Amino acid sequence: MRTVQRLADSGSDAGGAQRAGLRVLRVLLISTYDLGHQPFGLASPAAWLRAAGAAVTCLDLAVQRLAPEAVRQADMIALYLPMHTATRLAARLVPQLRTLNSDAYLCAYGLYAPVNAAFLHELGMRAVIGGEFEEPLLTVVNALGAGLDPGSVLGDGGEVVSMSRQAFRVPDRSGLPLLNNYAFLTLPDGTRRTVGYTEATRGCKHLCRHCPVVPVYGGRFRVVQRDIVLADIAGQVEQGAEHITFGDPDFFNGPAHALVVVKSLHQRFPQLTYDVTIKIEHLIKHRELLPVLRDTGCVLVTSAVESVDERILGFLDKRHTGEEFVAVVEMFRQLGLHLNPTFVAFTPWISLAGYLEFLGEIYRLGLVDHVAPVQYAIRLLIPEGSRLLELAPIGALVQPFDHEALVYPWVHPDPEVDQLQRDLFRLVQRRLAEGRSRAAIFTEIWRVAAERCGCPERAGEVVLPDRPSAVPQLSEPWYCCAEPTELQLTPSAV
Repeated sequence: MRTVQRLADSGSDAGGAQRAGLRVLRVLLISTYDLGHQPFGLASPAAWLRAAGAAVTCLDLAVQRLAPEAVRQADMIALYLPMHTATRLAARLVPQLRTLNSDAYLCAYGLYAPVNAAFLHELGMRAVIGGEFEEPLLTVVNALGAGLDPGSVLGDGGEVVSMSRQAFRVPDRSGLPLLNNYAFLTLPDGTRRTVGYTEATRGCKHLCRHCPVVPVYGGRFRVVQRDIVLADIAGQVEQGAEHITFGDPDFFNGPAHALVVVKSLHQRFPQLTYDVTIKIEHLIKHRELLPVLRDTGCVLVTSAVESVDERILGFLDKRHTGEEFVAVVEMFRQLGLHLNPTFVAFTPWISLAGYLEFLGEIYRLGLVDHVAPVQYAIRLLIPEGSRLLELAPIGALVQPFDHEALVYPWVHPDPEVDQLQRDLFRLVQRRLAEGRSRAAIFTEIWRVAAERCGCPERAGEVVLPDRPSAVPQLSEPWYCCAEPTELQLTPSAV
């Protein structure tokens, strides 16, 4: 698959197809799951394709049913694959799409498309697009409208990773389900806020070994122009958004751009709150910017801490230390900002004792209310293209690629560790379904871990009341680096 900076001119002017006398192409964009968000990955290309004259229908199967008639009428069906779960769900969907419409041109786009290109071609995808996908999708549509083979235009058999510096369009969210169908934010007083979603940057300039962004962007990131970001947010506020999630892999990849966006946003919508994702390394490096986030409405900062074990952090190439994580916790406490740390709790290098130490650190730092319970049961994901495969210790542990699960399975040297992960995942599922609090779930996880570690005398060291969290929470706190299970293929389960 080639990486390109810019594709040839694709005729993206509004109404280009009609003025050129080409037939209007009927395009169906489908998302299967996007972490509880109204998909930017549907709304953004929809704007580009509609401006070029295509008749675009969007379906978000996380909250909608498949519309057979829309499938039958489509000339082109494009599946948005932003994460692993979405890709597996899409794979199950493709046979149904082909039965309903065997003539439609099928393509896949998004972060998980290029790393699974061979598998997607086997499913029947004619084009596989990664990186900055809007421009290549437009190229496909214009080629089809002109009666050409898009593969010949894209090159490399229709596989492309575009690193184009695009001039974005304001995402077109018309036809998508209303925002109240998606994740919401709950404040400590119990108030719920309707959540919108946008992206100010895509890609990342860092190379963490386990990160799914790295195989596609390779240390690069691209900026969505400020006016586009603000216009997208304004449109969602009109739809009822009271809070915005910025989906950037790291909001401080471009700190100057980020600050301009949030300052402008706060000036225009002073009551609007937001959350962002920023790595520990950047929170330390740009600590002087944190008061600006707080003062412009940021109520939650997600950070992929991953581990409190220095050795594991080294394997993952996270570029921060346990001491720096502790320093960030204290910084946030002093500033009155809320940290939402995420973890890959189960890796090939964790031990039963190490897992109990991890829980102990969460408790010692006063982070029980800050950590979504699913984080205690997440298992390392090793997809195709992962930098983890560069590590000799991983090579000795992984099994051949599983084309159904789309991962390199691995087995922990201690089978008791794998059993603990499975048991805790099921425990978390049950307790969340019962409406138990983060504190109550942590207490039970601590007890189980202490007993499995051979330290039953420590099981009673942590006893927290079943109380509401004092930290703002998103209703869908999933994160993207977990190895899949059948339970995880039901997004609402997490």
